[in-house]
Amino acid sequence: MAASMIQLIGFMLSVLGEFLISSATAMDMWSLEDRSTSLVTNIYTYSGLWYSCVGTSYGTTQCRPYFTILGLPALLQAVRALMIVGIILGAIGFLIAIFALKCLKMGNMEDNMKATMTLTSGIMLLVAGVCGIAGVSAFANLIVQSFRFTTYADGGFTMAPRYTFGPALFVGWIGAAILFIGGVMMCVACRGMVPEKHQRMTVALLLPRNIHGMEVSSTLQDKVTL
Repeated sequence: MAASMIQLIGFMLSVLGEFLISSATAMDMWSLEDRSTSLVTNIYTYSGLWYSCVGTSYGTTQCRPYFTILGLPALLQAVRALMIVGIILGAIGFLIAIFALKCLKMGNMEDNMKATMTLTSGIMLLVAGVCGIAGVSAFANLIVQSFRFTTYADGGFTMAPRYTFGPALFVGWIGAAILFIGGVMMCVACRGMVPEKHQRMTVALLLPRNIHGMEVSSTLQDKVTL
């Protein structure tokens, strides 16, 4: 019962984590212009993995996709790859976890098979969470380095825009962490799903021939079930 509950909670966490990292990958606000030192505050820029946008305080937004791949920074392409790999691994692990649910009866599937599938899905969800955390952290590190360089360039005074963390980074961090926790719970649930092996051990208790004058002609054998 405990294994089924842990497996179900891990499954629901993996679904939530997969949704969050997919949403973060599609969001445009990975980096957001810092308007604390800007003279014009009603116009700001932000960018994501796929688009660079310009927004206004009136609610209008205009986005432009990245038309080239060769001209993009290598780190941005690596972040794209990590997020896509994380989404794919999470989706495959999620599909495997559906068929591995102990509360779902499918034909004559044994518990050993479901335990193996649960462990497989858990490992894939773990790797997907690690990919998501690595991708978001790498992009955040790029923003930090750019922010420091822009801040301290030319004696600390520059007209170049500075960028800070966007909402997509926090969504990606939370989603990847939830996905990682879901994978851990699936791996933990695997241990409780393996049926216990009942081993029989025959213990031979050899009694002496004479106990207080009583003759014992046979050997007593007692079967103990562990």
